[in-house]
Amino acid sequence: MEQNINAKIWTGPFLVALINNFFLFTVYYALLTILPIYILNDLNGTEGQAGLAMTIFMLSAIIIRPFSGKIIEMFGKRKTLLISELLFCLSSILYVFIESLSLLLALRFFHGIWFSIVTTVLITVVNDNIPESRKGAGLGYFALSMNLAVVFGPFIALTIFQLYSYKVLIIGLVTVIVIGYLFAFTLKVSEYHPQTSTAKWYRLSWHDLFEKRVIPVAIVGYLTAFAYASVMSFISVYAETRGVFEYVSLFFIAFAIAMMAVRPFTGKLYDTKGPNAVVYPSFIFYASGLFLLSNMHTVATLLVAGVLMGVGYGSTVPCLQALAIQSAQKHRSGHATSTFFTIFDSGIAIGAFVLGIVSAKWGFPMLYILCGVIITLTIPVYWRLIGRKKDIRYSEPVCSQQE
Repeated sequence: MEQNINAKIWTGPFLVALINNFFLFTVYYALLTILPIYILNDLNGTEGQAGLAMTIFMLSAIIIRPFSGKIIEMFGKRKTLLISELLFCLSSILYVFIESLSLLLALRFFHGIWFSIVTTVLITVVNDNIPESRKGAGLGYFALSMNLAVVFGPFIALTIFQLYSYKVLIIGLVTVIVIGYLFAFTLKVSEYHPQTSTAKWYRLSWHDLFEKRVIPVAIVGYLTAFAYASVMSFISVYAETRGVFEYVSLFFIAFAIAMMAVRPFTGKLYDTKGPNAVVYPSFIFYASGLFLLSNMHTVATLLVAGVLMGVGYGSTVPCLQALAIQSAQKHRSGHATSTFFTIFDSGIAIGAFVLGIVSAKWGFPMLYILCGVIITLTIPVYWRLIGRKKDIRYSEPVCSQQE
């Protein structure tokens, strides 16, 4: 069957899903930025407690992620999306009323559950609205909404917090996410109903929690995320030791601009030439950026590293995400997504912990050299698990079980 490489991506449902996803991650990164300040200044907490508030959110998200595919399969994509996003909205509202650290930690755990489910189901929904011949480009643009939120979330949070107050910021974030939720009702959702026995709904097996076809892609994703934890967790502290702390925001802006600049080309390259044509050069750019950071002394070096990593990491992750979804049958897209992000998120969580030890013992330059080496070694790992195969993407039968 001939692939239509010019099939339309930018449909109404795709745009709604992309904007909704952008709002979700903007709220996530805004809270990630401002809550440590709120805990330290308003709740009289410690740095350790501020870190715990961040960790406990990710912990609950990772714990629930393997069950997301099963939840989607049981209740359907539309119902799962609307309920989980509603509870995400309600969780966001509660931040206005929290005035004790213990309640905030409990809320963070609760909030992480719904963040995990809604982001998983939203990817499966948008996958249904992307033509098969344009998966690389479509999922690449969708992933761009998450990456742009890395820049906009912290910027919005710090700006509103400095000009107004914590509560005004939360109300603003809630307004944004409620608008996204209302638009979610307009999304076109395809439901799949594979033939399964009723008894299966009441017991869980490995098949219910994980999609084994995705494991090779997820392993590569784990290594990619492990190295990126060095940027998420330590770039600000490292920049401060080099005297360029005030320019860290420019690093992320350079990252985002580079990522947006190459996205149209990498998506098309993935769809026409296959994932290898994107992954190999992207890993080289990614590793180069990490190695450059290890010897960073000037603003120019910081920004060039941001560009290299924007091209490298920003192209690799959407490619791996598309591979994960395409490696499974269509009715298992929820399981494929949850499996990939369970392992990917674990890479960030474990990476932050391990690399914290590395930085304490050997310093930040050695930390970034180590991460550069990890990404360099990920290239042969990718070749062994994925790249040497002709095509790991699953070919869906013509007769699909679509309602």
